[in-house]
Amino acid sequence: MAKPKTTALMEIKKETADIVLSKVQHFQKHGELDLPPNYSAANALKSAWLILQETVDKDKRPALEVCTKPSIANALLDMVIQGLNPAKKQCYFIVYGKHLALQRSYFGTKAVALRVAKDLQDIFAEVVYKGDNLTYRIDKGRRIIEEHQQKLADINNVNIVAAYAVAVDNKGEVIRSELMTMDQIKQAWKQSKMKPMTETGGLKPGGTHANFTEEMAKKTVTSRLAKHFINSSSDADLIIASVKRTDDQAAEVEAEAEAAEFADSEVIDIELANGDQQSEPELESGEMSDEEKADIVAQEMAEAGSGPGF
Repeated sequence: MAKPKTTALMEIKKETADIVLSKVQHFQKHGELDLPPNYSAANALKSAWLILQETVDKDKRPALEVCTKPSIANALLDMVIQGLNPAKKQCYFIVYGKHLALQRSYFGTKAVALRVAKDLQDIFAEVVYKGDNLTYRIDKGRRIIEEHQQKLADINNVNIVAAYAVAVDNKGEVIRSELMTMDQIKQAWKQSKMKPMTETGGLKPGGTHANFTEEMAKKTVTSRLAKHFINSSSDADLIIASVKRTDDQAAEVEAEAEAAEFADSEVIDIELANGDQQSEPELESGEMSDEEKADIVAQEMAEAGSGPGF
Protein backbone atom coordinates (compact mmCIF):
# COMPACT_ATOMS: atom_id res chain seq x y z
CA MET A 1 0.00 0.00 0.00
CA ALA A 2 1.42 3.39 -1.02
CA LYS A 3 2.19 5.84 1.74
CA PRO A 4 0.06 8.98 1.94
CA LYS A 5 1.66 11.96 0.24
CA THR A 6 2.01 13.93 3.50
CA THR A 7 3.73 10.97 5.20
CA ALA A 8 6.17 10.54 2.32
CA LEU A 9 7.02 14.25 2.38
CA MET A 10 7.63 14.15 6.13
CA GLU A 11 10.03 11.23 5.68
CA ILE A 12 11.91 13.11 2.94
CA LYS A 13 12.04 16.17 5.18
CA LYS A 14 13.45 14.29 8.17
CA GLU A 15 15.98 12.35 6.13
CA THR A 16 17.17 15.41 4.22
CA ALA A 17 17.35 17.61 7.32
CA ASP A 18 19.31 14.93 9.15
CA ILE A 19 21.78 14.67 6.26
CA VAL A 20 22.33 18.42 6.06
CA LEU A 21 22.62 18.99 9.81
CA SER A 22 25.00 16.04 10.14
CA LYS A 23 27.24 17.45 7.42
CA VAL A 24 27.17 20.91 8.98
CA GLN A 25 28.07 19.49 12.39
CA HIS A 26 30.97 17.63 10.77
CA PHE A 27 32.28 20.87 9.24
CA GLN A 28 31.93 22.70 12.55
CA LYS A 29 33.58 19.94 14.54
CA HIS A 30 36.64 20.04 12.29
CA GLY A 31 36.84 23.83 12.35
CA GLU A 32 35.87 24.21 8.70
CA LEU A 33 32.73 26.26 9.25
CA ASP A 34 31.71 29.08 11.59
CA LEU A 35 28.08 30.06 11.21
CA PRO A 36 27.00 33.62 12.04
CA PRO A 37 26.21 34.02 15.76
CA ASN A 38 22.57 34.90 15.10
CA TYR A 39 22.05 32.23 12.45
CA SER A 40 19.99 29.12 13.19
CA ALA A 41 20.50 26.33 10.67
CA ALA A 42 17.40 24.56 11.98
CA ASN A 43 15.21 27.63 11.51
CA ALA A 44 16.60 28.26 8.02
CA LEU A 45 15.88 24.66 7.07
CA LYS A 46 12.33 24.94 8.39
CA SER A 47 11.75 28.07 6.32
CA ALA A 48 13.27 26.41 3.27
CA TRP A 49 11.08 23.36 3.65
CA LEU A 50 7.92 25.44 3.82
CA ILE A 51 8.98 27.27 0.65
CA LEU A 52 9.95 24.04 -1.11
CA GLN A 53 6.47 22.64 -0.54
CA GLU A 54 5.18 25.49 -2.72
CA THR A 55 8.00 25.38 -5.28
CA VAL A 56 7.16 23.91 -8.68
CA ASP A 57 8.96 23.33 -11.96
CA LYS A 58 8.09 24.91 -15.31
CA ASP A 59 5.30 22.35 -15.74
CA LYS A 60 3.87 23.19 -12.30
CA ARG A 61 4.98 19.87 -10.82
CA PRO A 62 6.03 19.97 -7.12
CA ALA A 63 9.80 20.28 -6.66
CA LEU A 64 9.82 17.72 -3.86
CA GLU A 65 8.32 15.14 -6.20
CA VAL A 66 10.49 15.69 -9.29
CA CYS A 67 13.88 16.65 -7.82
CA THR A 68 16.42 14.08 -6.71
CA LYS A 69 17.08 13.80 -2.98
CA PRO A 70 20.83 14.48 -3.44
CA SER A 71 20.13 17.73 -5.30
CA ILE A 72 17.67 18.82 -2.60
CA ALA A 73 20.20 18.01 0.12
CA ASN A 74 22.99 19.85 -1.69
CA ALA A 75 20.88 22.96 -2.27
CA LEU A 76 19.93 23.07 1.41
CA LEU A 77 23.51 22.42 2.49
CA ASP A 78 24.83 25.26 0.34
CA MET A 79 22.15 27.48 1.87
CA VAL A 80 23.30 26.69 5.42
CA ILE A 81 27.04 26.91 4.63
CA GLN A 82 26.50 30.42 3.21
CA GLY A 83 24.39 31.37 6.22
CA LEU A 84 21.35 32.24 4.12
CA ASN A 85 17.68 32.21 5.00
CA PRO A 86 14.99 32.14 2.28
CA ALA A 87 12.51 33.74 4.68
CA LYS A 88 14.67 36.89 4.49
CA LYS A 89 14.66 36.74 0.67
CA GLN A 90 18.40 36.00 0.70
CA CYS A 91 18.03 32.99 -1.58
CA TYR A 92 15.48 30.99 -3.49
CA PHE A 93 15.13 27.58 -5.10
CA ILE A 94 14.59 26.80 -8.77
CA VAL A 95 13.83 23.46 -10.40
CA TYR A 96 15.86 22.51 -13.48
CA GLY A 97 14.71 19.12 -14.71
CA LYS A 98 15.25 16.76 -11.77
CA HIS A 99 17.73 19.09 -10.12
CA LEU A 100 17.00 21.60 -7.37
CA ALA A 101 19.24 24.67 -7.62
CA LEU A 102 19.97 27.27 -4.97
CA GLN A 103 20.32 30.85 -6.19
CA ARG A 104 21.21 33.85 -4.07
CA SER A 105 19.33 37.13 -4.31
CA TYR A 106 21.43 40.27 -4.15
CA PHE A 107 20.49 40.47 -0.47
CA GLY A 108 22.15 37.09 -0.07
CA THR A 109 25.24 38.15 -2.00
CA LYS A 110 25.55 41.22 0.21
CA ALA A 111 25.09 39.09 3.35
CA VAL A 112 27.85 36.71 2.28
CA ALA A 113 30.19 39.64 1.52
CA LEU A 114 29.60 41.10 4.98
CA ARG A 115 30.34 37.70 6.47
CA VAL A 116 33.58 36.88 4.67
CA ALA A 117 35.06 40.40 4.80
CA LYS A 118 35.60 40.88 8.52
CA ASP A 119 36.34 44.61 8.24
CA LEU A 120 33.26 45.31 6.09
CA GLN A 121 30.38 46.96 7.94
CA ASP A 122 27.91 47.69 5.15
CA ILE A 123 27.39 48.47 1.47
CA PHE A 124 25.37 51.47 0.31
CA ALA A 125 24.19 52.28 -3.19
CA GLU A 126 22.94 55.39 -4.97
CA VAL A 127 22.01 56.41 -8.50
CA VAL A 128 23.31 59.42 -10.40
CA TYR A 129 20.87 61.57 -12.36
CA LYS A 130 21.56 63.88 -15.26
CA GLY A 131 22.38 67.24 -13.71
CA ASP A 132 23.95 65.76 -10.54
CA ASN A 133 27.39 66.92 -9.49
CA LEU A 134 29.46 63.77 -8.98
CA THR A 135 33.19 63.91 -8.37
CA TYR A 136 35.49 60.96 -8.05
CA ARG A 137 39.17 60.18 -8.36
CA ILE A 138 41.01 57.15 -9.64
CA ASP A 139 43.39 55.61 -7.13
CA LYS A 140 45.40 52.56 -8.21
CA GLY A 141 42.88 51.80 -10.92
CA ARG A 142 39.87 52.13 -8.63
CA ARG A 143 37.22 54.86 -8.71
CA ILE A 144 36.80 56.57 -5.35
CA ILE A 145 33.61 58.59 -4.92
CA GLU A 146 34.45 61.90 -3.29
CA GLU A 147 31.27 63.98 -3.50
CA HIS A 148 27.75 63.65 -4.87
CA GLN A 149 25.34 66.58 -4.96
CA GLN A 150 21.80 66.15 -6.22
CA LYS A 151 18.72 68.28 -6.92
CA LEU A 152 15.19 67.01 -6.28
CA ALA A 153 14.09 68.34 -9.67
CA ASP A 154 16.48 65.93 -11.42
CA ILE A 155 15.18 62.77 -9.71
CA ASN A 156 13.47 60.82 -12.46
CA ASN A 157 14.08 57.31 -13.77
CA VAL A 158 14.59 58.58 -17.31
CA ASN A 159 17.40 60.82 -16.05
CA ILE A 160 19.56 58.06 -14.53
CA VAL A 161 23.04 58.14 -16.03
CA ALA A 162 24.97 55.95 -13.57
CA ALA A 163 24.90 54.15 -10.23
CA TYR A 164 27.51 53.50 -7.60
CA ALA A 165 27.97 51.47 -4.44
CA VAL A 166 30.37 52.11 -1.58
CA ALA A 167 31.70 49.65 0.98
CA VAL A 168 32.20 51.02 4.48
CA ASP A 169 34.46 49.44 7.11
CA ASN A 170 33.89 49.14 10.85
CA LYS A 171 35.35 52.63 11.35
CA GLY A 172 32.89 54.18 8.92
CA GLU A 173 35.53 54.74 6.26
CA VAL A 174 34.91 53.96 2.59
CA ILE A 175 37.26 51.15 1.61
CA ARG A 176 36.04 50.45 -1.90
CA SER A 177 33.50 51.72 -4.38
CA GLU A 178 31.99 50.59 -7.66
CA LEU A 179 30.73 52.98 -10.34
CA MET A 180 28.82 51.89 -13.43
CA THR A 181 27.36 54.00 -16.21
CA MET A 182 23.78 53.32 -17.26
CA ASP A 183 25.09 51.83 -20.50
CA GLN A 184 27.19 49.36 -18.50
CA ILE A 185 24.22 48.52 -16.29
CA LYS A 186 22.01 47.91 -19.32
CA GLN A 187 24.66 45.64 -20.80
CA ALA A 188 24.44 43.58 -17.61
CA TRP A 189 20.65 43.51 -17.84
CA LYS A 190 20.84 42.23 -21.39
CA GLN A 191 22.33 39.01 -19.99
CA SER A 192 19.26 38.36 -17.88
CA LYS A 193 16.75 35.71 -18.91
CA MET A 194 14.03 38.15 -17.89
CA LYS A 195 14.83 39.95 -21.17
CA PRO A 196 14.05 43.44 -19.78
CA MET A 197 15.50 45.21 -22.81
CA THR A 198 13.89 45.88 -26.17
CA GLU A 199 15.73 45.22 -29.42
CA THR A 200 16.43 48.94 -29.71
CA GLY A 201 18.12 49.05 -26.29
CA GLY A 202 15.26 50.53 -24.29
CA LEU A 203 13.47 49.08 -21.28
CA LYS A 204 10.32 47.07 -21.91
CA PRO A 205 7.32 49.13 -20.75
CA GLY A 206 5.59 47.71 -17.68
CA GLY A 207 8.52 45.46 -16.76
CA THR A 208 10.25 45.38 -13.39
CA HIS A 209 13.35 47.15 -14.74
CA ALA A 210 11.24 49.89 -16.30
CA ASN A 211 9.02 50.39 -13.26
CA PHE A 212 11.82 50.22 -10.68
CA THR A 213 14.83 51.37 -12.67
CA GLU A 214 16.48 53.09 -9.71
CA GLU A 215 16.32 50.06 -7.43
CA MET A 216 17.37 47.64 -10.17
CA ALA A 217 20.39 49.81 -10.96
CA LYS A 218 21.34 49.84 -7.26
CA LYS A 219 20.89 46.08 -7.15
CA THR A 220 23.25 45.55 -10.09
CA VAL A 221 26.07 47.75 -8.80
CA THR A 222 25.71 46.40 -5.23
CA SER A 223 26.02 42.83 -6.47
CA ARG A 224 29.16 43.70 -8.43
CA LEU A 225 30.81 45.35 -5.44
CA ALA A 226 29.81 42.57 -3.03
CA LYS A 227 31.24 39.94 -5.34
CA HIS A 228 34.63 41.68 -5.18
CA PHE A 229 34.86 40.88 -1.47
CA ILE A 230 33.61 37.35 -2.01
CA ASN A 231 35.94 36.58 -4.91
CA SER A 232 38.98 38.01 -3.12
CA SER A 233 38.54 35.65 -0.17
CA SER A 234 40.54 32.47 0.24
CA ASP A 235 39.69 29.73 -2.26
CA ALA A 236 40.28 27.18 0.50
CA ASP A 237 37.43 28.59 2.57
CA LEU A 238 34.39 26.30 2.72
CA ILE A 239 32.03 29.26 2.40
CA ILE A 240 33.76 30.54 -0.71
CA ALA A 241 33.74 27.08 -2.27
CA SER A 242 29.97 26.93 -1.70
CA VAL A 243 29.48 30.45 -3.08
CA LYS A 244 31.45 29.66 -6.22
CA ARG A 245 29.57 26.41 -6.69
CA THR A 246 26.28 28.31 -6.52
CA ASP A 247 27.54 30.95 -8.95
CA ASP A 248 28.94 28.36 -11.35
CA GLN A 249 25.63 26.55 -11.29
CA ALA A 250 23.77 29.78 -12.06
CA ALA A 251 26.12 30.42 -15.00
CA GLU A 252 25.52 26.90 -16.30
CA VAL A 253 21.78 27.46 -16.05
CA GLU A 254 22.06 30.64 -18.13
CA ALA A 255 24.08 28.75 -20.74
CA GLU A 256 21.52 25.95 -20.78
CA ALA A 257 18.73 28.41 -21.45
CA GLU A 258 20.60 29.70 -24.51
CA ALA A 259 22.02 26.46 -25.90
CA ALA A 260 19.54 23.88 -24.52
CA GLU A 261 22.50 22.03 -23.06
CA PHE A 262 23.20 21.79 -19.34
CA ALA A 263 26.56 20.52 -18.07
CA ASP A 264 26.70 18.44 -14.89
CA SER A 265 27.08 20.71 -11.85
CA GLU A 266 29.67 20.04 -9.18
CA VAL A 267 27.93 18.84 -6.05
CA ILE A 268 28.92 18.42 -2.42
CA ASP A 269 29.87 14.89 -1.46
CA ILE A 270 26.95 13.89 0.75
CA GLU A 271 26.40 10.38 2.02
CA LEU A 272 22.77 9.37 2.04
CA ALA A 273 21.06 7.68 4.94
CA ASN A 274 21.37 4.22 3.39
CA GLY A 275 25.14 4.61 3.11
CA ASP A 276 25.20 5.01 -0.66
CA GLN A 277 27.15 7.93 -1.97
CA GLN A 278 25.29 10.25 -4.26
CA SER A 279 26.22 10.52 -7.88
CA GLU A 280 26.12 13.76 -9.75
CA PRO A 281 22.57 14.08 -11.11
CA GLU A 282 21.96 14.30 -14.81
CA LEU A 283 20.35 17.67 -15.30
CA GLU A 284 17.49 18.20 -17.67
CA SER A 285 16.16 21.26 -19.44
CA GLY A 286 14.09 23.64 -17.35
CA GLU A 287 13.52 27.33 -17.06
CA MET A 288 11.81 29.69 -14.66
CA SER A 289 9.27 31.95 -16.32
CA ASP A 290 9.71 35.70 -16.64
CA GLU A 291 6.73 36.17 -14.36
CA GLU A 292 8.31 34.05 -11.62
CA LYS A 293 11.61 35.91 -11.86
CA ALA A 294 9.80 39.24 -11.82
CA ASP A 295 7.97 38.15 -8.68
CA ILE A 296 11.27 37.29 -7.01
CA VAL A 297 12.77 40.65 -7.90
CA ALA A 298 9.65 42.43 -6.68
CA GLN A 299 9.93 40.56 -3.39
CA GLU A 300 13.59 41.57 -3.08
CA MET A 301 12.72 45.21 -3.65
CA ALA A 302 9.85 45.04 -1.19
CA GLU A 303 12.25 43.67 1.42
CA ALA A 304 14.57 46.59 0.69
CA GLY A 305 11.74 49.05 1.15
CA SER A 306 11.66 50.16 -2.46
CA GLY A 307 8.88 50.82 -4.90
CA PRO A 308 5.66 52.77 -4.50
CA GLY A 309 3.72 52.12 -1.31
CA PHE A 310 6.39 49.93 0.31
